Order: sequence, then C-alpha cells, then structure tokens
Amino acid sequence: MAAIAGTKSSLTWAVHLSVAALVLLWIFPTAGLLVSSFRTTDQIRSSGWWAAMFPATANETLRAADPDDFRVDLGDGRFAVSGNLYVEDGSVETPDDVQAVIQVWGTSSRAIDAFVPGDTADLGDGETITVQSNGDYVWEGDDDQMSGRGQRVFVTAESPPEFTLNNYQNVLFDPANREGMAQAFFNTLTVTIPATIIPILVAAFAAYALAWMDFPGRALLIAFVVALLVVPLQLALIPLLQLHNDIGIGKGYLGVWLAHTGFGMPLAIYLLRNYMVGLPRDIIENAKVDGATDFQIFVKIILPLSFPALASFAIFQFLWTWNDLLVALVFLIDATGQTTVMTRQIVELLGTRGGDWEILATSAFVSIAVPLVVFFLMQRYLVRGLLAGSVK
Repeated sequence: MAAIAGTKSSLTWAVHLSVAALVLLWIFPTAGLLVSSFRTTDQIRSSGWWAAMFPATANETLRAADPDDFRVDLGDGRFAVSGNLYVEDGSVETPDDVQAVIQVWGTSSRAIDAFVPGDTADLGDGETITVQSNGDYVWEGDDDQMSGRGQRVFVTAESPPEFTLNNYQNVLFDPANREGMAQAFFNTLTVTIPATIIPILVAAFAAYALAWMDFPGRALLIAFVVALLVVPLQLALIPLLQLHNDIGIGKGYLGVWLAHTGFGMPLAIYLLRNYMVGLPRDIIENAKVDGATDFQIFVKIILPLSFPALASFAIFQFLWTWNDLLVALVFLIDATGQTTVMTRQIVELLGTRGGDWEILATSAFVSIAVPLVVFFLMQRYLVRGLLAGSVK
C-alpha cells in the first residue's frame, strides 16, 4: 500500500525537518546582522548577538583626569583629583549618564580584579586611589606624584543592553563618513532596476514569438536558447569586456546593463516561453479570428495572463543583479568610486574597517534589506512562475 500513488510517504518527517533546518540556516545569520547593526562597538566585542538582550560584562581600561589640569590642593603638600572614569574616558558626558556597574577593578593589567568598588588602592609612597561602582574616583598624592598623565584603572564592568541608531546614521547619512554606503546604495539601484526591466521587455517579445508565431528555424532558436543556459558566465566575461571597450561602453552603466541583460536573457526567454505555451490556445485563436494582430494579442492578452511568470523572473533577476559582484567588478570600472555598488563597497570595508563590526554589520544588513523586501512582497509569484509550463 505504501507504493500506491497519492498515499503519504513515510519520509515526510525528514522533508519537514530539512525545510525547517534550511529556514533556520537563513534566519539566524539575518537576525544576527539585524541585531548587530543596532549594537554599539563595545557591546559587539563583549558578547554575541544572541546575548544582546542581557547585560554584558567586559574588561575596560580607563584613565583618570590629568592632574596638571584638575588637581586640588588639600594642604600639607597633598593634592587630589576627583571625577568619573567614564566621563574622563569620553564615553558619557556626565556621571548621571553612566550605565555600567564596576564589579572589580585594579591598577595593574596583571591584577585587574584586585579590588572591589569602594576599596582604596595603595599606589606606593602615600599615593592612593579609590573607585566606586559607578566610576567615581578620588586620587590623592604628593606634589611630585600628581603630575603627568592620569592614573590608569582596569575595570570589569557590567553594562545593560544598549541599542543605537548611530550606526545607520554613520553609514547612510553622515557626509563625513568614509563608508560611502549611501552612494553605493543608489548606484546599486541604478544598476539593478534597468538590468531587471530591459531583459524582461526583450525576453517577453521573444518568448511570444517562439511560443505562438510560426516561422522557419523556430525549433533551432529554442534549442539555441536552451544551450545558452549552460554557458558559464566566466567564459564570456573577457570577450564581452573587450567588445564593450572597443565600442566605448566599457566603463559605465550602459555596459553593465547590457551585460546583465545578456546573461539573464536565456533564462528569461526559456521561462516565459514555457509559460506562454501553456496558455489556452482557444483565446489566441479567437482573438485572431476577431482580427487582432500579434502585437495586440501580445499586449492585451498574453502579458496580463503571463504576469506570474514575469514577476517570477523579475524577482530572480533583481536578486541576482543586486547581489552580483563579479559583473560589477568587470564592467563597472571607476577609479573615483562614484559608481561603486554595495557588494564592492562591502568588500572594501572588510579591508579598511575589518575591526569595526558595527559598521560591517550595518552595511551588510542595508545591502540585504531591499532584496528581503522584494522577495517577501512578491514571493507568492516565485514558485508559480518557476513551475510554469512544467505540467499541463
């Protein structure tokens, strides 16, 4: 009975587990990028994104104020400097803004947990420093001791969860930033939108001709289109770039538009032709009997009925073009960076800002935000279009 058509397979549970594993495999990195893009540098370095909602404990090196500028005469040759370690360090503006709670502290990197808040550390020769849990300190010493730079203090502090929009402000809207992601974002849109629309327009006409128009060599053209599907992209890069350079379009948007159009055309024609062949023949024949031309049939009948296939290819082409790096590197040559796309900009950030995880996470999430929106808005057409023509 298990082999009878229509019965439920005993391996259904394995399929469900595989799908769930694939979903989680994509959700976790995306969620990690989203959470990390709103975290501060210290938070990212102290804990993983999965711990973003919990307090983080981190070791920090802070420094008291310079005694030459802030010391107070206590009399009898004694001087004191008081303040807050976090204010002097520049992480907050006033002591009331301090969120971290110091758990242990020390005056040497070899013993960063030598004292607890409220203890007084003996620095030798009568010099002392007292540190409280909120970072307040009192540093006392003689005249010859209270000079030069401020005393270093090593602390282990617990900080509450902290989220900020400054990462997006720096990446997208700060005119002084070096990331250039805002310009790269609009450059990517400039490449992607025409590179999606042009192949759809051309492929739709070609697919209709191959599906419903009789002319010599149609079968050979269909076979040629299918053969182009297996041509490696890398095989055509250099010859096509030489052609673009010879005709003067090798260093601008036009060249990359045509390259994406050429590489996406075989799949577009194949997909749309399979869908159009499956449309009811009676509709086309009745339209011809009524005197409609091929162009009228194509515009008024075929295109509206082929919307699922058109939307499916639009999603596929948009995602592939948006995430492309190879074609942009080869065909969009610009030494000034005015036409740099997001994928190339992120690669450059890995080299120049490799330690700034908050910048990298924010830039990466900005680059995937638009594809995610496009996919979720139009994903219902994706399967319908890709399976078009596979069954009757």
